[in-house]
Amino acid sequence: MNNKKQLYFILWLFICLLISSCSSNSVAPVSSRNSDQTKQTKGAKQTKSITSNSGVTSTESDNKKSSHHIVVSGDTLYSISWNYNLDYKAVARWNAIKVPYVIYPGQSLRLIAHTRKEEAKKKAVVKKTVPPDKKDKGKKTVVKKSETVKKGTKRGEPEKMEPVKSARKINWQWPTTGKLVKSSSPISKKGLDIAGKKGQLIKASASGNVVYSGSGLLGYGRLIIIKHNETYLSAYAHNSVLMVKEGDSVSSGQQIARMGQDGNGQVLLHFEIRKNGNPVDPATYLPKNHFSRPQT
Repeated sequence: MNNKKQLYFILWLFICLLISSCSSNSVAPVSSRNSDQTKQTKGAKQTKSITSNSGVTSTESDNKKSSHHIVVSGDTLYSISWNYNLDYKAVARWNAIKVPYVIYPGQSLRLIAHTRKEEAKKKAVVKKTVPPDKKDKGKKTVVKKSETVKKGTKRGEPEKMEPVKSARKINWQWPTTGKLVKSSSPISKKGLDIAGKKGQLIKASASGNVVYSGSGLLGYGRLIIIKHNETYLSAYAHNSVLMVKEGDSVSSGQQIARMGQDGNGQVLLHFEIRKNGNPVDPATYLPKNHFSRPQT
């Protein structure tokens, strides 16, 4: 009997030791694991994916300074540049796109300038793929230099540059008449909002070529963009009817659209002028004799 008691006692003691050993190697409590995960993820930025109607996908933090744009149907180089406040010439240069600036749906366009490292790499590739012709090298160089000398310019004198087209003066005129108003639209600070009657005629503020006619830019509604020269573009937003299409040449004062309403239901024309891609105050370019009576 005593032997049985001793056996039971030894067995109980063994079980206690076993339980104690297992508990020392058990998994940490949930609160401890959560705190460890919190430490690991602390400082990591939580970003939200945003996809605009223009096909750009980026994080919420850098949405305003996207490095690339994916072309969608209806995009033009001008509308993309306008949307990002960039000079279309710069965008064309960054992407090696030549006149007439043809782009394709699905194409990825660079929206930032190349870094010095990238420029150096490009030059190195060109230098490597196009080896210099050693034969008659000096003679060819002389021929090239003589070809670049302008008529009426003596050798050794600074070359006289031709007048730049963009330097010609533009005789701006008001695109419509009406009362200048303030709008709560995000784009209102980039130009002028002119209130009027629905269907009121909108005219080209200066002669030029229509480079965009559509409704693909968020916040602009039905929009027309006119290129006046290499420096200046003008835009006419929130139209009810578009009367010209891309590629059309228009003269100053030509009817191009009819007034519509903005996203808040206010009947107005939003008018902008861009100089080398940057918004400027249209009031400094337009004549001062602006009438407040709407034109029908």
